[in-house]
Amino acid sequence: MTDARWDRRPVRRVSAGPDVPDDAGWPRTVPAVDHLLRDGLDLPAGVTVLIGENGSGKSTLVEAIAIAYGLSPEGGSIGARHSTRRTESDLHEWLRIERSVGVRRWGFFLRAETMHGFYSYLADNPGTGDEPDFHALSHGESFLAVLRTRFTSPGFYCLDEPESGLSFSAQVALVSTLHEIGQAGGQVLCATHSPLLAAIPGAQLVEVGPWGLRPTTYDDLEVVAHWRSYLDEPMRYLRHVL
Repeated sequence: MTDARWDRRPVRRVSAGPDVPDDAGWPRTVPAVDHLLRDGLDLPAGVTVLIGENGSGKSTLVEAIAIAYGLSPEGGSIGARHSTRRTESDLHEWLRIERSVGVRRWGFFLRAETMHGFYSYLADNPGTGDEPDFHALSHGESFLAVLRTRFTSPGFYCLDEPESGLSFSAQVALVSTLHEIGQAGGQVLCATHSPLLAAIPGAQLVEVGPWGLRPTTYDDLEVVAHWRSYLDEPMRYLRHVL
């Protein structure tokens, strides 16, 4: 057991708080959400990857945990407060975040679907550093620029499907960045479909599905098995849809 005096994890555990309504409907009807509220989720140091199909609840979990930690629902750091349209669930209001004592409360929430709005927020609220014009860059270039300018110190980093729109080489660069953050004492929680991101060395892998949440290994991931089969023989899959 880690001595609490030396535990530097920004988030040690996520569990249900006292305000979960007795008649909670969605999102508690999602098995992964119900699992979290019943059993909680311990987050180790380094990288935790939630991986599963669309609709499995992985993005709902990452979003709620990020907001409960104090991050903007539409992405950004602790201080970001830009907002366009509220789409988040009430799950964050039901969660309790167990933090480590004395750890700096820095974090960043990166979600692919709201990055354009975040770039506009940065343009309207410029910092003091040397930042690029994110809107003038391609999606992949701007994404990598965010990594370079925002993922620079230990903290709590939440990412929702960051592989969206990224090339193979850009995803490999993202693997390197997230691994470096973990090695430097930061903590990462990432929801993804990508077998590339699931291959981050030392990452805790949690498969999300009808069973709720279950720890797994890289070779046991369904998405890894499907990609291996598809790349080996694409028509094994395409003959059912063409």
